[in-house]
Amino acid sequence: VQLVESGGGMVQPGGSLRLSCVASGFTLSYTDMSWVRQAPGKGPEWVSIITAGDTIYYGDSVKGRFTVSRDNGKNTVYLQMNSLKTEDTGIYYCTRQGVYWGQGTQVTVSS
Repeated sequence: VQLVESGGGMVQPGGSLRLSCVASGFTLSYTDMSWVRQAPGKGPEWVSIITAGDTIYYGDSVKGRFTVSRDNGKNTVYLQMNSLKTEDTGIYYCTRQGVYWGQGTQVTVSS
């Protein structure tokens, strides 16, 4: 099982980024996939989940700004992040049910 995130970078407040999480070793459409982030000096914060049944939830801090989606043909989960704020800065991880984790991708929102 392997998860590889990409798409992070530096962006100004109000900007957008799209993160990708490519899965290998399993079919991610058959399982729940989450995005979790960790800001500098803080604990992990759950961001979003897309379940095997296509139910989607978001954390209150990102609701209305972030959108999670899945491309089954590419075995990839995405996190579209719009209207980014400085407090969105952190390392973003995708995880399969909290058991398998990617290496993370850094998102920095700064003017």
